Amino acid sequence: MDGREPQSSTAAAARYTLPPSRLASEDILFCIDVDPESLVEMKNTSVSGRPFTRLESIKQAILLFINAKLAINPDHRFAYFALGKSPFWLKKEFSSDVDSALAAFRGITVDSSSAGHADLTHLFRVANHEAKKSRAQNRILRVILLYCRSSVAPQHQWPATQKLFTLDVIYLHDKPGPDNCPQKVYDGLVDALEQVSEYEAYIFESGQGLTRVLFRHMCLLLSHPQQRCVQDDIDIPKSLTKKSLAVDLVTADQECVPVSSQ
Repeated sequence: MDGREPQSSTAAAARYTLPPSRLASEDILFCIDVDPESLVEMKNTSVSGRPFTRLESIKQAILLFINAKLAINPDHRFAYFALGKSPFWLKKEFSSDVDSALAAFRGITVDSSSAGHADLTHLFRVANHEAKKSRAQNRILRVILLYCRSSVAPQHQWPATQKLFTLDVIYLHDKPGPDNCPQKVYDGLVDALEQVSEYEAYIFESGQGLTRVLFRHMCLLLSHPQQRCVQDDIDIPKSLTKKSLAVDLVTADQECVPVSSQ
């Protein structure tokens, strides 16, 4: 016989329930920095021994992201912008076709006139317009900005009350020095994403020049904006060194067999 007391209807009503919901498919607008600093060489080299540039590594990272994102949900769509002195379209139509990314990449040229200036206002206007169209289709819009300038903080003019899309940023930069100020640039990027983002936005930076770090950051951006924790709570990827150390300690404890005093 079950000795438990039946729950009252009041207690049952007070129980927390999570209503089922469906995550909206994403329209993702990549904005690729085409400043001359995008041609800075990374530490990784190709098969021929030639170092990859930041721009080449960014293209690879975007292809990695698109293929992984479509494996999660083939309904996601992508379009492509470039940021020179000001942003401009590379591929305007949102598409789930990976080949559209390759076509957009073929249209990329480095803008030598962009040195000393980067204005995101037009990008935000375009994103705001596209976000309204996405919402009409029960979708959400996200902008992923890949920024490469170590001494030029981006400018923008945007009302804090308009938040129809989410802005993620990956910032590749040089080490701090007399001729650059990556911390100031980073702070400006943080201000921008906090001002325009509808959902939790992420920003990752690297001055190491390692392609694997860029790829790792891009993989973290696979997380859906409607399903994210705050960035400070991200605890992945785990450190393999720390994990190996923990396993070694457990193994050592198991090998320490107590000896009877009798």
